[in-house]
Amino acid sequence: MFKLSSIVLAFFLPMSFCKIPSPQTDGTTPQYFTPSEDKKKGKIQVALLLDTSNSMDGLIDQAKSQLWKMVNKLAAAKKNEDYTDIEIALFEYGNDNLDMGEGYIRMVSSLSKDVDGLSEQLFKLKTKGGSEYCGWVIGDALKNLKWSDDDNDLRLIIIAGNEPFDQGPKDFKETCKDADKKGIVINTVHCGDWQTGIQTHWKDGAEIAKGKYLNIEQDRKVIHIRTPYDDYMYQLNIRINKTYIGYGKSGVSKKERQTKQDVNAAEYGSANAASRTAYKAKAQYSNADWDAVDAFKADSTAISTWKTEDLPEEMKQMSEKERKVYLDTLKKERDAISKEIQETEKKIQDFTAKELQKSGETMTLDKVMQEAVVEQAKAKGFKFEEK
Repeated sequence: MFKLSSIVLAFFLPMSFCKIPSPQTDGTTPQYFTPSEDKKKGKIQVALLLDTSNSMDGLIDQAKSQLWKMVNKLAAAKKNEDYTDIEIALFEYGNDNLDMGEGYIRMVSSLSKDVDGLSEQLFKLKTKGGSEYCGWVIGDALKNLKWSDDDNDLRLIIIAGNEPFDQGPKDFKETCKDADKKGIVINTVHCGDWQTGIQTHWKDGAEIAKGKYLNIEQDRKVIHIRTPYDDYMYQLNIRINKTYIGYGKSGVSKKERQTKQDVNAAEYGSANAASRTAYKAKAQYSNADWDAVDAFKADSTAISTWKTEDLPEEMKQMSEKERKVYLDTLKKERDAISKEIQETEKKIQDFTAKELQKSGETMTLDKVMQEAVVEQAKAKGFKFEEK
């Protein structure tokens, strides 16, 4: 079975907000406005297009098991000495449960920095069918997503599947040409042998849109290496979770979602759970739309606009001064735990690297895909911190 740990970039960067509005009473996500200097930040946008036909259970399973490893690996992307803002979208295609008139295609999530939301949707995917129309799903991604118009940003489509790339009524050559005209790179991942992918036009699609053609061994096993530090990372996850305080109408549900994604990650072992915990210590993991601590961190003055009924029970009886002291204390506690997580992550990475070297593992998908994306990002002026 193969690894998918680099299909998705590692991302999600907190934006510097001018103002954090009060929690929304209608349950919607608050709208934020970014100052003009944030435009200097680099942005990486990725649309991940996954074949969810019957034969692709392994593809979906590996995406689930490798999400947090992917995110962590490339979370160090920087431009202009600042962490990169990264958005990711998810499409499924080739599933008979989907509307035939829409090409058996569904946009699961639009471009977003919300990794917990992505994980939630990824774990809901089921395979069935079907008819895989690569040209059509690429066209939908081009048309229906809000792509950056800045040529200095990296805009990627990553499409994975196993059927011929030229299936369906929409010509893949035309949609790939459209992507190229817009400066959107397409990396294709054929789930099968290299030569078959070439014969069935997966390589052609990548070349037209200036991307990389890759293939994976479909039955390749994912190697999750357990380390002596995983159990401690588990304890750190419990501690950092206690610093998240849901506020607003979506506070409770999104806090529950955070916990559920911990459980989902742990289904694939302690190493995968540790990868998710590691991401919580990254600058990109920001939840200012529902977490009072992140909102306070973004704008400490906004607390005066919060309505008492939108606050958690433990804060309702506090004065404004007491609320500030409470949130500042939690912020400092989270910062300290995050530092411990980062130190533990480094130990895990060093241990894992040595074990992989012993195994003599060949170039699996996560390795080749990371190399491709890093190369493409560097060509756009992005830099990557070395651990």
